[in-house]
Amino acid sequence: MLRTIILLILTLIALPIIAFKYDTPLNEAQWAALQSSFYLMLGVALTCFVVSELTKNYSQVDKIWSIVPMAYACFFAQQSAWNLRMVIMAILVSLWAIRLTYNFARRGGYHWIPWKGEEDYRWGVLRQNPLFQRRINWVLFGLFFISLYQNTLIWLFNLPIVVAWEGANQALNGIDYLAIGLFLAFLVIEFIADQQQYDFQTEKYRRIHAGEPLDGEYAQGFCSTGLWRLVRHPNYAAEQGIWLSYYLFSVAATGRWLNWSLTGGILLVLLFLGSSDFSEKISSEKYPGYREYQKKTPRFIFRVFRF
Repeated sequence: MLRTIILLILTLIALPIIAFKYDTPLNEAQWAALQSSFYLMLGVALTCFVVSELTKNYSQVDKIWSIVPMAYACFFAQQSAWNLRMVIMAILVSLWAIRLTYNFARRGGYHWIPWKGEEDYRWGVLRQNPLFQRRINWVLFGLFFISLYQNTLIWLFNLPIVVAWEGANQALNGIDYLAIGLFLAFLVIEFIADQQQYDFQTEKYRRIHAGEPLDGEYAQGFCSTGLWRLVRHPNYAAEQGIWLSYYLFSVAATGRWLNWSLTGGILLVLLFLGSSDFSEKISSEKYPGYREYQKKTPRFIFRVFRF
């Protein structure tokens, strides 16, 4: 996990710089808006760090993960004088934000006191790593990875809207409609996957609290039916698909299939690889049948033919 984190941070530094240097430059208004959003991101990241340290709840970035992208998208749409393509992008991000915020809220992620709420269990597990027994190491990890890295990533995977602004005079075309269709399809898949997981966990813990026996899927402890029968992380797969689809708007506007705003999507895929590795390590240690599930079920992309 730590090697993955180091790789992510190095990639975060190198990839955007290389991509931005060799791609088409932004005009003055676009560059000014990009800088303003960057300073906003830094402010949010440092606020998350301070609040995390004061409260010892390190899920502050999780609380704003679904909210900040909507603010970025609406900000860029407003700066473009409400260009139609960018308005559509902002609406789609808002739909994504509403769904994900609702899902996070019903799992106890929010509290009427803003900095409270349930902390992601993986931070607690990671704190037990011998490397983080020294307080300063955990503080630096909280600053550079939990707060700065994750907030920078959120900012980066939103930036196809800035490249789409470059093609503000380009009419909507087939790639735009493909991007809309894919974005909405992945949003539905993510909704179904999260609902299936929520229903499973709700029923499992209802049975546990009621003293009822756990049988079948509930006895094994983890969800492996519905979309979870096809892939081990259908929600993660859909989330990656959503933001890679979002990138297509920049292609539709500029005709450039490869542009610097793809860096956010690439980094998001790398993050989910590392995050799923860590989650599965915990699950395989907790549930005896999980290793067999890993052998039979692909991680993100389902197999058409299963043997």
